[in-house]
Amino acid sequence: MIVITAPTGNIGRHLLPLLLEAAPTHDEELRVIARDPARLPDAVRERVEVVIGSHGDTEVVDQAFEGADAVFWLVPPDSSLAPADVWSSFTRPAAKALAAHGVGHVVGVSALGRGTPVADRAGLVTASLAMDDLIARTGVAYRALANPSFFENLLEEADSIREKGVFTDVVDADRKAPLAAVADIAAVAARLLLDRSWTGVEDVPVLGPQDLSPNDLARIMTEQLGRPVRYERQSIEDLRTTLVGYGLDEAFVQGIADMKQAKDNGLDIGVTRTADTASPTTFEQWCAQTLRPAVLS
Repeated sequence: MIVITAPTGNIGRHLLPLLLEAAPTHDEELRVIARDPARLPDAVRERVEVVIGSHGDTEVVDQAFEGADAVFWLVPPDSSLAPADVWSSFTRPAAKALAAHGVGHVVGVSALGRGTPVADRAGLVTASLAMDDLIARTGVAYRALANPSFFENLLEEADSIREKGVFTDVVDADRKAPLAAVADIAAVAARLLLDRSWTGVEDVPVLGPQDLSPNDLARIMTEQLGRPVRYERQSIEDLRTTLVGYGLDEAFVQGIADMKQAKDNGLDIGVTRTADTASPTTFEQWCAQTLRPAVLS
């Protein structure tokens, strides 16, 4: 039995089809935790057990983890709370339920940065690393998917790219760092969940095929979209003002700002890319398949 949290999220919606396809040959049953089961496709609801509610709720995870052999764990961001409160409030009930039900394996969505000089002041990432530690202390075999920024983050810039030919961030224009597609992260999670021969606690970096800077992204988007795209660096203060203006909690906004600043100071570049840590989808492929339809539609 594999339990999947956040099955309709960016990673979960890629992960669930992979598990559904493989489940019969691996003799696996699938259970999902969903606030709104109606968001699951009909064909999915017919093939999985659904526990309705939030996986931050004690009763929900207690029900969902009963009889489970493995769990895919993802904490959704909550912009109404401070980052540490978001990750801990979700994870503490789960940690108790993991131990109580003897769940053997957990694959969690986390972040790069552990062991770097800025890991303790990286906002959302610092909270995510603390979540990993909390899960690891339960005694389960744990794999933390240590992710960089996602290609998909650029979808939030689709309107600006379409209307102005501009995308923004706070990092230096020439700062190269890994980026990855969420579909590749889901593929790594599926592999780990289906082959549970691993033990202990480890990070599993998912680094994409190459490091890219914002200027690299602008050049590739220009080529793939057939129109000029340029990068504009935003100040941390402007970022804070914009996010607070959207109604986000100020402590959560500070967590985003701290994470962004840490990335500009090398948070994501502490792991060497190897055949095991690279993931296959190139930014060119992702632009053609995902960004181009979003911008040109």
